[in-house]
This record gives sequence, C-alpha cells and structure tokens, in this order.
Amino acid sequence: MAGEPDWGAVAEKFDLWLPHLAPVGEALIEKLQVESGQRVLDVACGTGEPALTLARRWPNLEVEGVDAAEGMVRAAQTKAEKEGLSNVHFRVMPAERLDFEEETFHRVVCRFGVMLFQDSLKGLKEMLRVLKPGGRVAVAVWGNADSLPSFRWHHQAFESRLPKEQLPPLDKVASLGDPVALHQLMTQAGFQDVEVENRQVEYHFDSIDHYWNTVEASQVLAQQFQALPKDQLQQIRDEVTLMAQEYLVDGRLVVPHRYVVGWGMKDG
Repeated sequence: MAGEPDWGAVAEKFDLWLPHLAPVGEALIEKLQVESGQRVLDVACGTGEPALTLARRWPNLEVEGVDAAEGMVRAAQTKAEKEGLSNVHFRVMPAERLDFEEETFHRVVCRFGVMLFQDSLKGLKEMLRVLKPGGRVAVAVWGNADSLPSFRWHHQAFESRLPKEQLPPLDKVASLGDPVALHQLMTQAGFQDVEVENRQVEYHFDSIDHYWNTVEASQVLAQQFQALPKDQLQQIRDEVTLMAQEYLVDGRLVVPHRYVVGWGMKDG
C-alpha cells in the first residue's frame, strides 16, 4: 500500500521498536492460554514476536511464524537460529493464503497485523480455518487515530507536503480501532465467544531527540523522507518536536497509545 513502510526493507532495523511493543505481546500471550505440547501460529510475525517469546517460554510448544515480507521472516529465522531455538520456524506467507491444512494449530496469534492485511476478513477466516476445534485466537490492533499520538504527529507533519497516497497510512492503521469494529469482524469471520478490550501501551524515550533518532534509524518513514527535498526534513523534525512537548515528563518522553485486544474460540 502506498505510504506504508516497505516491511521487507526495514526488517533489520524494526527491532528498535520491540522494547516498546513488548507489553502488547504479553497481553496476547495472556489471552492465548497456551499449554505445553500445543502448536501455535503467529501470523504477520514481523521479526519474530511474539513467536520467539512463546518458543523460549514453553520449550515443548511447536511454533510457526509467517509474514508476507521476506526480510521480516529472514530476520526472525536468524534470531531463532542464533538462540538455538529448535521449536520455532518462520516462513514467508501472506495471511490471506495460509499454506497449512485445516485444523492444524491449537492457538493462533497476530500482533498489529489484521488492520494491515490486504483483506482483513479473509485473513481472519484463514486463521479460523487452520485452527483446531476448541482452539483460541488472540489479536491486537491499534486504537483509533485520536488515541495514537505519534502516528498523528507524523501524518500531520507530512500532510501539507505530500499527496494523500504518499502519507503514512494512519487511516489504515486505525481502521479497527473501535472495539466494536474488531468484535464484528472477528464474529463475521466465524470466531465464537469473541471478547475485546481496550489496552494502553506507552513509548518511553530519554528525550524527544531520542524518539526522533529512533524514527529515523528504523526507517519506518523512509518513503516519506525520500519524497521530500532534504531542506524540509529539519522542518518535519521541528514540527514533530513541537507536537511532542506535551508528553514530556521530567525531560523524558512518555507517549501513551491505545490498542485493542480481541480473542475468541473456534466452535467445537
């Protein structure tokens, strides 16, 4: 999608965000209620989370991670091999076309992927298809746009400088931010006993400069930066710095972001 990061290209640098996102993985693991000996699928696994955490914590689990971006899968598999984790494997695979037999997994998890699928409903239906009867699913999606300060900063800073199709995809990112919308979509996909709840995760940085340096180093806005004349990049940084001021706490930047967790079962 235009404006969205090239996930394959940014894979090696995306781990700069993992410490900030770790609590979301923990929330999903809590809802999964995994048991030793089960098979677990992590859809849109990125550079390996929460699949790697699951594999470390439960050595008797059999964990598969899939992502549509080859670079992400390569980064995840490299981590697993370096750690000697033999119970987790990663494959290139889009959520809408999962190359697994029906009823393969006891648990399916997806952290911040569903809203970015090419077809969110089809992806959820595929997740249901590969889930065993009585199996559990847990997904996390970002909240609505008003609850995502850093996403808004970037969108606003570029809005007057780039055509709409080149802007960071805030609408897509926040498309399932209403818990009712996620509940309806999971129910439409066929999941039973669906529950959803709002949660909050905070980004913590030593300073606004630390935050912005992370944004630049992770290259999540590489497409937008490359589309602008270099003399405008400092203006972008200055504008974001101004918008971030209200989130300074004793000189540190603490930015709350809302997300929605949804979980449910496959009938049977």
